[in-house]
Amino acid sequence: MKHIQQENKKIKKPSREIVEQFKEFGTATISSALREVCGIRRAFMVGPVAFTSGKKAVGTAVTLQFLPKREDIEPGQTEEEQESTSALWSATIEVNDGDILVVDARGNLETGCLGEMLMTGLHAKNVQGLVVDGCVRDYPDAKNIGLPLFLKGVTPHNASHYELYPWDYNVPIGCGGVLVLPGDIIVGDDDGVVVVPPKVAKEVLEYCDRRESGEVFERIKLQETGQIEKYYPMNEEALKEYEEWKKTRS
Repeated sequence: MKHIQQENKKIKKPSREIVEQFKEFGTATISSALREVCGIRRAFMVGPVAFTSGKKAVGTAVTLQFLPKREDIEPGQTEEEQESTSALWSATIEVNDGDILVVDARGNLETGCLGEMLMTGLHAKNVQGLVVDGCVRDYPDAKNIGLPLFLKGVTPHNASHYELYPWDYNVPIGCGGVLVLPGDIIVGDDDGVVVVPPKVAKEVLEYCDRRESGEVFERIKLQETGQIEKYYPMNEEALKEYEEWKKTRS
């Protein structure tokens, strides 16, 4: 039976300095970097979207895996009897300052994986966000906690009384059609959620810096001139102007 509170589940995480740099960039630019520079096409989650509009989340993944519930393994009991000895409690205790809890809920829209009480505790520990390929409950209260939420949906049901059971934590999971490993860098904004493997973080950041610098120039010129054909994308003449513009900013 997969109750794992006593195992050593510590994971290797990228440096806080590296992770913090991703706060400067949007998921659209990061997705482009992963695809164009790193060849990673499956990095953007399909399913979880922003349920706390305007709140960005950047942190390292602590993962939680739900599996289908089976009564001979987990017979019907009260919520507290089941969940307080499960991987759900282990994961919410493990996740900490600078982390994001990423939950594989198998796309299920009936089971509420966490409620407002646990989310309150996560926010108090400075957890940077919650990503669920499924649902949470108590959303009318949870949306006001301050914890950035990226969800597939909401429900009044809790985990113990419905279809899924929290089975393991800090293991590889699938969330929104994307592989998530413990310690991956997670970035979420109003465009959605993207997963950055730490081993390519430096390349992604370099691309994002170049790309967003160029987009600042393009935006300025489009606002001044409206010349889409010249500045988006930049033609040869515009690129020369851009190089001169960069010198004025250095």
